[in-house]
Amino acid sequence: MIPVQNIYYMLSYAFQALQAQNYKDLATENFHNTVELCAAILDKGISVQLKRGLGRDYLPKSESLSTLQGKLNISESIKTQTLLKKQMICTYDEFSTNTQFNQIIKSTMLMLLKANVTNTRKKSLRNLLLFFSDVNEIDLRFVNWNQHYNRSNQSYQMLIGICYLIYNGLLQTQNDGTTKIMDFFDEQRMCRLYEKFLLEYYRKEHPELSANASQIAWQLDDSENQLLPKMQTDIMLSQGNNILIIDAKYYSHMTQQQYGTNTLHSNNLYQIFTYVKNKEFELRELKHTVSGMILYAQTDEDVIPNNTYQMSGNQISVRALNLNQDLWRDFLSFPYFTGFLAP
Repeated sequence: MIPVQNIYYMLSYAFQALQAQNYKDLATENFHNTVELCAAILDKGISVQLKRGLGRDYLPKSESLSTLQGKLNISESIKTQTLLKKQMICTYDEFSTNTQFNQIIKSTMLMLLKANVTNTRKKSLRNLLLFFSDVNEIDLRFVNWNQHYNRSNQSYQMLIGICYLIYNGLLQTQNDGTTKIMDFFDEQRMCRLYEKFLLEYYRKEHPELSANASQIAWQLDDSENQLLPKMQTDIMLSQGNNILIIDAKYYSHMTQQQYGTNTLHSNNLYQIFTYVKNKEFELRELKHTVSGMILYAQTDEDVIPNNTYQMSGNQISVRALNLNQDLWRDFLSFPYFTGFLAP
């Protein structure tokens, strides 16, 4: 079980906004579960956003008016017989806070009021809801979470990301109307968070490295590439002529067992080997050294992988990262965060 505090630090790298001064005090709080943590982040984030002002946009509005405003909807006016009341249906754009971003945030706060969070937190959220009186509640099941962000709404990116985590962690409603916390960060969501955390960690803490999550092209003998899957890396580090491809894995079991013998997951090994060999062939004329690493999130299993293999001229390492450490300082100084780029 990963301590809630470490979940916060992982989120702080995944969402760089959490490293701002406004969120520093959250790092010292003790949270009894992950939904309380996310509620605290959302609480603080909304307060920060309110100081900037809730985002607004021009939204179409249609209503019955006694004076013409915007466009006259003649067919609707006749259908509703508003003309008999000396009124007409007008459609116009209103500069409103009732945007989808604000609707998502309000609906998430209402969900949290039924969840297992402290009464103090609920009181704070109720106070924040007063600023969303002109914002409609929506059904989060039909939200498109793949939103586009620009300069005008960039401050909402972290807030919507936290809302997504909360919504996916609070799906079941009990008979009494309260919301039951499921496995808030299940294996799939933790895997995405783990990957994002590692990538952003390298970007921030190791500026001497070039860190990205780029794709690798298949090195084909002809142009036939239909039906081939994309080779999307989790993390690719480069320094000089050295490249390290990291495949981050978050599983309930780091190894597979058969007939009492533990072995590595074969698909993981095939995958990283394929990435490394195709990248090496792509850069063959530049004489780059390409290595690979499978970095598991460590479990409580007895067998912890810590191996380095030399495969067809390339180094392939398998490591396990302990996310259950008490001191975050020790976690960040783990030796295999660096030192694998040397030939």
